[in-house]
Amino acid sequence: MSNSGYKIAVLGDKDSVLGFKALGLDVFPAETAEEARRILHTLAKEDYAVIYLTEQYAAGMQADVDRYKDELTPAVILIPGKDGSLGIGMANVKSAVERAVGADIL
Repeated sequence: MSNSGYKIAVLGDKDSVLGFKALGLDVFPAETAEEARRILHTLAKEDYAVIYLTEQYAAGMQADVDRYKDELTPAVILIPGKDGSLGIGMANVKSAVERAVGADIL
């Protein structure tokens, strides 16, 4: 682990992620879901505690996203892409809450 602690990454298509650079986050534009998949696994090995991933790419790499679901780090958090939300991020939040609480409280 680096001295500066854990890092936050934003991964997705260029138009969706570039704005996050202004917030001081590390942005990783990917041209395809396949490229995003490779970047995701690389980031997971590099002290990234949180990886924001656009829903559009997450939809094409569900198995890869699921791989980190029960890990402490990185937390893979789905965000809407430039085309708006697919509802996947909220569905994942609901299922995580259901697992933790034992009921759908949202």
